[in-house]
Amino acid sequence: MTELQRIAERYARRAGRVEPDRYSLLRPEVWQMWQERQRALLRLLALRPGLPADWRATEVGCGAGGNLLDLLRLGLLPAHLTGVELLPERLAAARAALPEGVALMAGDASAAPVEPGSQDLVLQSTVFSSILDDALQQRVAEAMWRWLKPGGAVVWYDFTFNNPRNPDVRGVPLRRVRELFPEGRFTARRVTLAPPLARAWPAGYGLLNAVPWLRTHRLVLIEKP
Repeated sequence: MTELQRIAERYARRAGRVEPDRYSLLRPEVWQMWQERQRALLRLLALRPGLPADWRATEVGCGAGGNLLDLLRLGLLPAHLTGVELLPERLAAARAALPEGVALMAGDASAAPVEPGSQDLVLQSTVFSSILDDALQQRVAEAMWRWLKPGGAVVWYDFTFNNPRNPDVRGVPLRRVRELFPEGRFTARRVTLAPPLARAWPAGYGLLNAVPWLRTHRLVLIEKP
């Protein structure tokens, strides 16, 4: 079994263990996580050169298309967006949610036919923590870097610590991100209250999240010289 097949198997197993609305934006802990991340991301993107309507962006592991929808709201054009997704059911959900002009590709992101040097932004959100094979992590990172224009940037969001209750994922510390993108210029923000705490006490999200070491994820802008 390849690592890609193992990833698909792990996601299928995880889906059977998680309640259907775990990631619904109607849940108070979820919308607070999302709003916090969006504020931090918008601050970083506001410093990028040019206009959003001119940017081209690709997301690795686009899931059901939520992040691509956010980019459309920011002003990027459908024809300038690409999503790559391994899982067929998620790709179908993205196709149903996104405008026809958005290009969607199935399969291994490291082999996706994205033109080198063509993208202003390449995004990944909690994808690398689901890749347990170092070599596949490296191949996907190399593809993302290859797609970027000079002056473009990887937008990285992932958790940094292992979850002892979930052996199907592993945290990706900042030192590993630097290994994957050794030529990049890094701007990193620690974000997102530890999800078990957020679910246990959503009303206290802001209070607990004021403690930096309770934030489990990093949002990183990795610029290509």
